[in-house]
Amino acid sequence: MRNVVFVEGVRTPFGKAGDKGIYAGTRADDLVVNAIRELLRRHPELPPERVDDVAIAATTQIGDQGLTIGRTAALLAGLPKSVPGFAIDRMCAGAMTAVTTVASGIGFGAYDIAIAGGVEHMGRHPMGEGVDPNPRIIADKLVDPTALVMGQTAENLHDRFPEITKERTDAYAARSQEHYAEAVKTGKIGPELVPVAIRSKELGWGLATEDEPPRPGTTVEQLAKLKTPFRPHGRITAGNAAGLNDGATASILADEETARELGLPAAMRLVGYSFAGVEPEVMGIGPVPATEKLFKRTGLSIDDIGLFEINEAFAVQVLAFLDHFGIDQDDPRVNQWGGAIACGHPLASSGVRLMTQLARQFAERPDVRYGMTTMCIGIGMGGTVIWENPAFEGAK
Repeated sequence: MRNVVFVEGVRTPFGKAGDKGIYAGTRADDLVVNAIRELLRRHPELPPERVDDVAIAATTQIGDQGLTIGRTAALLAGLPKSVPGFAIDRMCAGAMTAVTTVASGIGFGAYDIAIAGGVEHMGRHPMGEGVDPNPRIIADKLVDPTALVMGQTAENLHDRFPEITKERTDAYAARSQEHYAEAVKTGKIGPELVPVAIRSKELGWGLATEDEPPRPGTTVEQLAKLKTPFRPHGRITAGNAAGLNDGATASILADEETARELGLPAAMRLVGYSFAGVEPEVMGIGPVPATEKLFKRTGLSIDDIGLFEINEAFAVQVLAFLDHFGIDQDDPRVNQWGGAIACGHPLASSGVRLMTQLARQFAERPDVRYGMTTMCIGIGMGGTVIWENPAFEGAK
């Protein structure tokens, strides 16, 4: 097996889904095409014909984010027609799975270099648009009916772990907003963003250069007053969960020797990955067994992980993960630049956002050897990837 490196990841600014969002007049495929073009622009040392495959994920593979979007996006981005592409769907972990799939091909020797990412335009294509779930899923009681509504699965997770109170999730959510705002202010978040030309019926043409969802200055007191749409007197609100968002991500993965040959940087080295299934009605607990499974395979433990990027679909699922591993919810290793509660979660694109942020943190932290990206996945799954920091200087 060959070593696989994460060269670089980029993303569009994330927008709010809906008629008033920044991408209301923008096609989904154009979002990911912008991201791929930016990767190629940033790396002129990479001959486009050396890209062996393009894997792009979308949860709702319909309309302008359908039609084998990995192939069509590659063509639209200007890659040679000899470069193939394909589409992936693992709901929220689409981009994560795109990365692990092409990384496996690189490790095996089928590829030298590949592009992986994801896109979700939830304004044009709400999650589940056009699907026809087999009625046996409910009729045969394979899952609880609440399993198909993500907000209700988060309420179920609160039921399972009553020690995770709404007060705790609101405090975590306010912290995410605060950390994100600080990261933008200090320039930690921004260099990875790809400006996107946008069009509004009212305002005409413009340029999206920053995330639309964040609410800087959010307080716990404000969050406490929000409605609980999934259950009367519930605990899940629009403030302690990620919103409905539009956006795209893309990244370059390479064999380490090939990267060295071409002069491509190695931001992270892949250690291992794992996916696991859980009861769909408590899908938010998915990162726990996925991580436990990966620790068994790699021989690492939670104590070896110096940085965590955990997708914040809901604050409760982040806290369930942290509680399980005995990590304080204010631990500085966790989502130090904020997370999806602040910047948004365009489903299939988010896995590469996590990786991109971890890669940028590695560059600043030569004292950290291992980092983790992990996320819960709809219909009852979790995914975890462990990365090694090439800049690690060892114990001093």
